[in-house]
Amino acid sequence: MKNIALIVAAGRGSRASSNGAPDIPKQYVPLAGIPVLRYTIEKFASHPEIDHILVVIHPDDRDLYASCVEGIDKLLPVVEGAATRQGSVQAGLSALVSLNPDNVLIHDAARPLLSHALIDRVLNALIHDIAIVPALAITDTMKKNDKGYVGASISRDQVASIQTPQGFVFSKILEAHERAKQTGNDNLTDDSAIAVQAGMKVRIVEGEQNNLKITMEPDFDTALRLLALRNSSMITTTGTGFDVHKFGHGDHVTLCGVDIPHNQGLSGHSDADVGLHALVDAILGALGDGDIGSHFPPSDPQWKGAASSLFLEHAAGLVSAQSGMINHVDVTLICEGPKIGPHRDAMRQHVADILEIPVAKVSIKATTTEGLGFTGRGEGIAAQAIATLSLPDIETDT
Repeated sequence: MKNIALIVAAGRGSRASSNGAPDIPKQYVPLAGIPVLRYTIEKFASHPEIDHILVVIHPDDRDLYASCVEGIDKLLPVVEGAATRQGSVQAGLSALVSLNPDNVLIHDAARPLLSHALIDRVLNALIHDIAIVPALAITDTMKKNDKGYVGASISRDQVASIQTPQGFVFSKILEAHERAKQTGNDNLTDDSAIAVQAGMKVRIVEGEQNNLKITMEPDFDTALRLLALRNSSMITTTGTGFDVHKFGHGDHVTLCGVDIPHNQGLSGHSDADVGLHALVDAILGALGDGDIGSHFPPSDPQWKGAASSLFLEHAAGLVSAQSGMINHVDVTLICEGPKIGPHRDAMRQHVADILEIPVAKVSIKATTTEGLGFTGRGEGIAAQAIATLSLPDIETDT
């Protein structure tokens, strides 16, 4: 798959710099000494699944742009934008036709604090859908603004806060933009609106609170605080997990998310995936946040037969919520059968996809107990796991 990031940086929003210099567009204003746009570009440039980056700029900003991007890889020749965001995006899409990418991620230059995890979510969703937008649920009470007075309530379930990068199958969004221009709809501010207008179904994935769009002057202060948190010293934490499930009726077992044919199944309240259960406990242990039973009580009927992938997604979300990173996970399956080797690669990929980490950071092994104990007698399967995380070293005032 060829994935290209299209960054829209042709806007003229500006603020006075702190040293009294003339106003410059906000995407070139230094944030902790580095231009906003450079943060944005570097995040895509450092992502292994992004092949190229195309930046659309205002024609008057060539010198600012050149000084901003020195030394960054993956950049295509710059494209000059139009009077509207929609026109600028279309100019960028047109410039990419000769490269024939599979997917394009369209992102606002003024969102410098996006993460690789967010890029991963958009790219992974594009495997199954043609249009993806990240969004945040609305937690505040919503009211219509009736000429400066509070109007009718709006259900929070019916609205969401849309972000970028928005991901699309390239050929589909190019066609949608061309159709919008032909019909005279040339001032839409959001690519998902263009996609919906063209009849495309746009899938929503989870956005990020830190994916701030710098719009007003106070946003720079907020971005600086978020950047300081992101760059704070990190500590390494390690957690271990152990789980056991006995054999019962069935014709397969589910281990690390992969169904393996077997002459017995595993008994449990959920899908009895002993490997993922041990891994969830390891991650929760590294977070110091209880165990799988405290998050998903066996007494709760909603988890009856549930896929353990849901539990692992939850644990990964807790790491992300703390601005942490999963550095490595290691699972050992202990059983006499079934054979694990033929399924190891599929297991590693499944775990890597859920945790949104490279498969190289996932280790899955298997061993026997040489016929000793309950696993040796073929009465069940055991698993142990270790998870290594990096978490911000935030001290608590006492």
